[in-house]
Amino acid sequence: MNRLSRRAFVGALAALPFGRSVLSEEALSPSVLYHREPPPITSAAQLLNVMDFEPLARNALPPAHYAFVATGIDDDLTVVRNHAAFDHYEIRARRFTDETHLDPSLEVFGERWPSPLYLSAVGSMRAFFPEGEVAVARAARSRKTRQMLSSTASSPLAEVIRAGGAPPWQQLYPTDDWDVTVGLIRRAESAGCPVIVVTLDARVGHRFNQTLQRAMLVDSRDCRACHVNNSHDPWLKAPLFAGLDVSRVSALEPPDQSVAWFDRLRGQVKGKLFAKGIVTAEDASLALQHGADAVVVSNHGGRNEETLRPTIDCVPEVVAAVQGRIPVFVDGGIRRGTDVFKCLALGATAVGIGRPQAWGLAAFGQSGVEAVIDILDRELAVIMRQAGTARLADITGAYVLRSERG
Repeated sequence: MNRLSRRAFVGALAALPFGRSVLSEEALSPSVLYHREPPPITSAAQLLNVMDFEPLARNALPPAHYAFVATGIDDDLTVVRNHAAFDHYEIRARRFTDETHLDPSLEVFGERWPSPLYLSAVGSMRAFFPEGEVAVARAARSRKTRQMLSSTASSPLAEVIRAGGAPPWQQLYPTDDWDVTVGLIRRAESAGCPVIVVTLDARVGHRFNQTLQRAMLVDSRDCRACHVNNSHDPWLKAPLFAGLDVSRVSALEPPDQSVAWFDRLRGQVKGKLFAKGIVTAEDASLALQHGADAVVVSNHGGRNEETLRPTIDCVPEVVAAVQGRIPVFVDGGIRRGTDVFKCLALGATAVGIGRPQAWGLAAFGQSGVEAVIDILDRELAVIMRQAGTARLADITGAYVLRSERG
């Protein structure tokens, strides 16, 4: 169950005419409700929603690899709240509208996107599927969806570009070694990447991801099968770092991440520079003042901070702070087309998905990622029609309100 609690769902079903006043957990299985077993899942096309991919990914992956994508920090509560917070927003539907021509497309820095979805950066994707980021790039290409590539991608940038047909946006972990930072930027720009997306929310490492650490304890595999030199910090071995002297690197981000540091970074990036990890009006204003071409509202999917503040709740103040002068992207907890709609109504330009693409990749490879994109696009089209918004520009703050129950 992704939205309704299991208890509420059981209670709702109990009122339906199944001939029983109370339904147990076991009674919810399709074999009991419909007196037959459902057909086996053999293709991504059989799945009805994004959350259906998660148990398939969990079953397909070894414990540590599944936990790598599932984990948050401390009690994983920010991970949970990123998704649960969407229930706090209700959509106001309109009726007297003309939806003859529904158009969910938009233009982003001169590119025409078929929908406001993009694939956010996820590292080490060969942990989920042998072709890793290359399979994701093919899916992005087939769906004309923008891919953001992680600095810790397990596939070489050149291979991703060949598969995707164009250079991706390059996410950047700047590290605490300036020479490495500049080397990563030059490598991405030389490959034609039009955007550098600097991540500003990775000041802690995986040593604080307790769900991952617990899973590693029960994973009986020889780690050397996946991690070079038995290293559990494989990002230094990632292809984008190849040939760079990383001997002095000890952290993904520098301890001094001040505006002066950002100014220095801005001076090194020839193309567009996005600031990723912005969750307050103060930092949004600073990013704008110091040359960011866009901001990404993100808490790293709850992986690096246990603030308990979901990204959807951060969007309004960030949007207000930049005053329409630069785009505002958002990721974190998006699982439904209605979630995408709510982000747009609160002022976001476009919406990124992280874990869902990893689930799709783990379950079915390229076709799984494509199916995740298709499902969210389809659901977005449905809610656009229900709300009476024929174009993305029609989706404004007038279409959402904060629930009194939320």
